[in-house]
Formats: sequence, structure tokens, C-alpha cells
Amino acid sequence: MSKIALITGASKGLGAAIALQLADDGYDIWLNFRTSEKSAEEIATTIRNKGRKCTLLQFDVADENSVNEVLSPMLEKDVPYILVNNAGIARDSLIMLMDKEDWNKVLQVHLDGFFNVTKPVVTKMLRKRCGRIINISSTSGETGVAGQTNYSAAKAGLIGATRSLAMEVAKRNILVNAVSPGFIETDMLAGLPIDQITSQIPLRRIGKPNEVAGVVSFLCSEKATYITGQTISVNGGIYT
Repeated sequence: MSKIALITGASKGLGAAIALQLADDGYDIWLNFRTSEKSAEEIATTIRNKGRKCTLLQFDVADENSVNEVLSPMLEKDVPYILVNNAGIARDSLIMLMDKEDWNKVLQVHLDGFFNVTKPVVTKMLRKRCGRIINISSTSGETGVAGQTNYSAAKAGLIGATRSLAMEVAKRNILVNAVSPGFIETDMLAGLPIDQITSQIPLRRIGKPNEVAGVVSFLCSEKATYITGQTISVNGGIYT
């Protein structure tokens, strides 16, 4: 029987690349999305054409009731071997100009979202005594970025949560790690000064989603059975 990978925020960008990579690795996919149904359907079709199953799960990770309504019935039938907490948003602004709503929303999606999805999934993983959890953080959570106090706080929080959860569940053979991308070709780069950014990156280019997905794939593989509680950066050398 094929193992299952649940990826949140997987209708586009990094999440879609991760879903496609894990499908190539032989996993059936539970693909979460919030509003981008057309994009989610397109990714699902691609996954099915690869010969893997893909189940679309529409819920807002920040809404505990929404998560439970959709996810609980699924978890009664099966348990993912892999959970990738990828869903995220950015609402950039200097903190002195930042609306409280933008502060709250970013932390809710990243941190409440992590809690809302991870708690029910890891509870089931514990009973099976196996699993992998990958949290998608960001270089912003390691270095800090002006205008991203909310986003940096959320991503740094995911790194802390990764370390603590890894310690809690290691005895049950559940590995928990974070992947920390730098500047990657996704919608989140829209409107940013790309030439200026690339000049600061030692590799002198923006990263590609599949380069992040490849690290997630490694952490989910049998080659990474002694790695837990770690944060692996994929940033072209901009932060070491």
C-alpha cells in the first residue's frame, strides 16, 4: 500500500512543487488548498497522470473548525506518513505602520495553522510509531528582514516549534525538521527588485521551487533516518 503525504497550501508555488516531487517519490497526495481550486485541480490532474492518487482537501489552516471538519474524517480512514506544513502568507509593512489585523493574520496562518493541522495528524502518527513532519520556514525567520516583523516572527516560531516537537516524538520514530528557503521563484517575489536581490546572493540567482522540494524529498527518504530537529537552509548562500 502506498504511503500518503499531506501538504498544506499546495495549489501553487512551493507547495505544488513539493506535492509533485513527493508524487514522483511514490506517495499518494492529500493536497490542501484554501481558495485556489482551479490551480489545485490542475496539480491534482498532473499527480494522477503520474499514476498516484490525489485527494483535494479544502480548508483554511488558520481555522481550527474548518481543519477538523475536513481532516478528521480522513484521519479515521488513514494516516499520512508525511506532513508538510507549507501554507503561508505575507502582509509586509514596517511595524509602526502595520495593522494589527496583518500581524494577527500572518501568525494565525503560520503558527495556528501549524498547530491546527499538526496536532491531529501527529496524534495518529504516534499510534503508528512512524512519520515525518516538515515545516517550511524562511530565511526571514533566521535573519530578520525589515518590513517583515510579522512574517519573520512566524517563521522563527516554526523553527522553535520544530525543535520542540522533534524532542517530543522522537521515541516514536517520528522525525520533525524544518526547511528554510531564501528567495525562491514564487508569487511572493512579485513586485520585489529582483536584480537588487540577486546581487546579494552568492550564487547570483533566485532559487527554484524544485530545489526546495528536493530537500523535502530527502528529509522524507530513508537517507534521512538520523536527522530530526534540524533546519536546513536552501538560500543560495545569502545566510549561513
